[in-house]
Amino acid sequence: MRFATVHDRYRDDEIEYFYETGQWGEETLFDLLEAQVAKRGGKVFLTDNVMSLTFAELRDSALRLAIGLMRQGIRTGDRVSVQIPNWAEFGVVSVALSRLGAVMVPIMTIYRRDEVGYILKNAGVRLAITCDSFKSFSYREMYQTLLAELPDLQRLVVVRSVEPRDEPQISSYESLLPAGDIADVELELGEGAGPDDPFVIVYSSGTTSRPKGCLHTVNTMACAARLLSQGLAYSTDDIQFGPSPVTHTTGLVTSIFLPLINGASTHLMESWEPREGLAQIAKFKCSVTVTAATFLHMLLGVFDPAVHDASSLRLWVAAGSPIPAALLERSAALLPGLRVLSLYGRTENLVTTMCTVADDPKRSLSSDGSELRLQSVRIVDDAGDEVPRGEEGDVAYRGAMHMLEYINNAEETSALFTSDGYSRSGDLGTMDEDGFIRVTGRLKDIVIRGGLNVSVRQVEDLLTAHPAVNSVAVVGMPDARLGERICCYLVPNPGYEGVTLDDLTSYLLQQGLAIQKMPERLEIVDQMPMTATGKIQKHFLRADIAAKITPS
Repeated sequence: MRFATVHDRYRDDEIEYFYETGQWGEETLFDLLEAQVAKRGGKVFLTDNVMSLTFAELRDSALRLAIGLMRQGIRTGDRVSVQIPNWAEFGVVSVALSRLGAVMVPIMTIYRRDEVGYILKNAGVRLAITCDSFKSFSYREMYQTLLAELPDLQRLVVVRSVEPRDEPQISSYESLLPAGDIADVELELGEGAGPDDPFVIVYSSGTTSRPKGCLHTVNTMACAARLLSQGLAYSTDDIQFGPSPVTHTTGLVTSIFLPLINGASTHLMESWEPREGLAQIAKFKCSVTVTAATFLHMLLGVFDPAVHDASSLRLWVAAGSPIPAALLERSAALLPGLRVLSLYGRTENLVTTMCTVADDPKRSLSSDGSELRLQSVRIVDDAGDEVPRGEEGDVAYRGAMHMLEYINNAEETSALFTSDGYSRSGDLGTMDEDGFIRVTGRLKDIVIRGGLNVSVRQVEDLLTAHPAVNSVAVVGMPDARLGERICCYLVPNPGYEGVTLDDLTSYLLQQGLAIQKMPERLEIVDQMPMTATGKIQKHFLRADIAAKITPS
């Protein structure tokens, strides 16, 4: 049933156009998997460091999990969060929830109690799926606290338990998988949801103090994968390399949807480390990857042709920040068979622009690509009108990949759009005569650290409560490897002039802030540069820290 959910994001004529042009389809994620099982069920589709699943094995495991979740009381439309590393179980969970019709709420593993608690409450999550522990952090203990604090959260499922055991409100992943013939098991399931019903709520990295939940359907996600397939000349023979978190849009679209739609294979890397990344690329013969540019920079920094074999790689798509010329030059010298492409996207509409394999390779150096087939991108002014080519403005998108809404936030959703239906990104950019854009800056107050958008307001709001802080401002400082790092300018209260960076980071960790969002430099100042209306002039602070860390 087309566009079964009651929603006004797209007009009826737009929906018909999306279907007629093949951007949208009739299949759910589970249906897409079933189609591959019929063609190549015995082919290995999904691997991680310890597990391997064929298309058929993934389908059967997903069906069993769907039944297990249903027996836990989960029904169509219920929200289920997933906070696990890049493990094969994520693929099982996402397909199971698609079959059940429940709405997935992925949460990145770097998030801690503050962010996780907010997301669970905001999304109305009924059941959470997480790991026991990862990188010396106990997710079980964090969620036990959250179970007591959040009345909507009723159960926790733990993947790869250190000691598989069930407790009140807590079940092991394995205990949910029923035995028996798969055909008999499937009979328990109802009809589920359609491809235009809510499928996933992905939280933006946050450009205000709190992230916003972007509600997508299978079709908005699958459209991105279909268009990427064309731009990357993707085939059944490709093997995707996935170090980007599958609990965010980059990983979900490119490590799950993209290879699944094409009958290809995908390998998930649970935690990025460049030498280990090279070892896994060689072992699994990976051919395509989509990451922040930082990943490629780090890989080239350790690559030794006498030790490493990356010859299987044909495409590295770098997203999140402009590709430095030196990075392209070094890549060409060390990995001559590798093509590096640029991509610019956002959680709200997935892929805004990209350079494709058909474009001049130099385009990836000078631009962030152009609009994909059947999509439309403009540079607009404050009134939402398109500006002349070459002039700077807000990068705006209209097309079939856009989310339905920010959940529980109709005002912010409405504010996104121009009068003719283009979604403003809040990112500044220019467009040349050929339609290629270059992102030049940000209207939003964020720091992009290694491809992760860090809301400075979130950090500032937490620091404001610290007794040492009279006034605080957080800004990005340039970094050759990560793009930006986080710098904190602080006017101390009397008696706290000796406050240190360690004092602040310890405090922020106690508040449950992710370690990747910690300030990495502290500048103590007597006063902040202010406007006449009392706003801190952060452009002066950015210029100040850039001058201080730039070699003379």
